[in-house]
Amino acid sequence: MKDVMKIKIYYQKYRRLIKALIWVVVSIALLQVVYFIFDHYETIRIERELEKQGEVKMPEPVMLFNLPIDSFTVAPGQVRSGQNLSDILLSKGISMTTIDKISKQSILTFDVRKMKVNNSYYFFMNKKIASKAEYFIYEINPVDYVVYKLSDSLRIYKEKKPMITQIKTASGVITSSLWNTMKAQALDPALAMDLSDIYAWSIDFFGLKKGDKFRVVYEENFVFGKSIGIGRIFAAQFVHANEDFYAFRFTQKNEDSYFDDKGKSLIKAFLKAPLKFSRISSVFSLSRFHPVLKIYRPHFGVDYAAPTGTPVHAIGSGVIIDKGYQPTGGGNYLKIKHDNSAYVTSYMHLSRFAGGISRGVRVKQGQEIGYVGATGLASGPHLDFRVFLNGTPIDPLKMKAPPAEPIAGKDMKSYTVHRDSLMTKLVAIKNF
Repeated sequence: MKDVMKIKIYYQKYRRLIKALIWVVVSIALLQVVYFIFDHYETIRIERELEKQGEVKMPEPVMLFNLPIDSFTVAPGQVRSGQNLSDILLSKGISMTTIDKISKQSILTFDVRKMKVNNSYYFFMNKKIASKAEYFIYEINPVDYVVYKLSDSLRIYKEKKPMITQIKTASGVITSSLWNTMKAQALDPALAMDLSDIYAWSIDFFGLKKGDKFRVVYEENFVFGKSIGIGRIFAAQFVHANEDFYAFRFTQKNEDSYFDDKGKSLIKAFLKAPLKFSRISSVFSLSRFHPVLKIYRPHFGVDYAAPTGTPVHAIGSGVIIDKGYQPTGGGNYLKIKHDNSAYVTSYMHLSRFAGGISRGVRVKQGQEIGYVGATGLASGPHLDFRVFLNGTPIDPLKMKAPPAEPIAGKDMKSYTVHRDSLMTKLVAIKNF
């Protein structure tokens, strides 16, 4: 009790001094906080001032073929007709000794004999020694390129440009031809070619009618924002003569193929036509006016008008049973007996035959066998195409070929799910 009284006495006596000490301690603490805040913001201010004065990060170097182009003088070029690698390298002072080494070492990476006319190449020249080539780059295709490191020790390697694939859709109504419809919509003409390949067994693209229409889901590939071509076609619908033709890409037995909405294969024993993108100039007839002989007589085939040199393809696999020249008839012609069937096809008025084509040779479906011409009795370049069943001529446009293997029973469930997913994407396409 006495101790408590003493504390109270002392507090009363030194109250002002104690309050003064507490105020001093608090003031010092507040000053330290203010100093910390000021110092922090001053540091930020100084850093910003330094950035304004030029102490900033250097920009990333501009790269071409993974090489900093600012470090070189880049000299582009294109392979000219008759030009080879030696000619190109000699033009930049590369020695024959180095060229010989390149030819020998390049075999494992890229066969220099396969350089193509109009393909691009680039020399990366030393900036200080203008005549010294440091690198030579050759573009094999829009994605792949080969690098020849010429300075120091020779090094040859292949690289790829970064490619971006986008899923796209397209649709259109035929007014004259599939090709013209694609062109009018600024679509890649390769899309028309790919569609014609997919439907080669089911749609005769020479017989398209005004008002036929299509829609398609496909890939388009880009390199540095520039389109380099069409990739896979996933789904398509073609309405031809008021009939729907569907195509869905599906993997069966580790192979990609196309099937219709019921799971039947689009691949059949015979193609619909032996050449692409032409027009029918004469049909199968028992009485046709011959343009050269000026008489009426049977025409047991279909004439496809096309420019001289247009490739002609075998509509099915088989063996060439006849080949020759008829000066007063079919000109250059050949006949194919098709596998496991009673069908024989005939191709006439060819300008020439494809390489390796002779009697007894086996050909595959879609293989080039010759080229459109006007040999024999012909008023202009065209293909006279005929089909015989057990020796009797039949109308090629009415021939129906059996399909290939359909979707297997064990795969039908997964195919149905896959088909329905793609069908939803097709239905969502506008302007159809």
